[in-house]
Amino acid sequence: MEYTGKEGRACVRFEIPGATVSYKKKAFITSKEKHGEEFCPVIDISRGGIRFLTQNPIKINTKLNLEIALPGEKIPLIQTGRVRWASFHVGKSYKHQIGIQFDPYGEKKGQNYPGNLTKIIALEQKFAPAEKSEIKKIEKFDIKE
Repeated sequence: MEYTGKEGRACVRFEIPGATVSYKKKAFITSKEKHGEEFCPVIDISRGGIRFLTQNPIKINTKLNLEIALPGEKIPLIQTGRVRWASFHVGKSYKHQIGIQFDPYGEKKGQNYPGNLTKIIALEQKFAPAEKSEIKKIEKFDIKE
């Protein structure tokens, strides 16, 4: 599936300048992780997923372990997710764009740590453009009878 620029997420996307992601492909049969790539530029992130650039193609539905490095933070966010779309990134130094949907948040095995969701919400409030913020302003309406 190729990225069409059409909004598929219910969550607000936002950029974090200088953020990078390192990933490894999660192996299903063995407990070992397969080789991935490090320090890929993050295009945008949301509560539900991340879009980043990579030199290598990744197949749709591939399960990934992600380390998201944020400027000014010592410890990266550790997330898991699946590739939902991939496309070429023509004429640029990175050849591919990848869209990941994060696995659900929760306490069960295979789920992402709920504290990461709290961190992403805080980052959203800091970096999301005001017009895209999920915090709605209360508008006054004149009611005419």
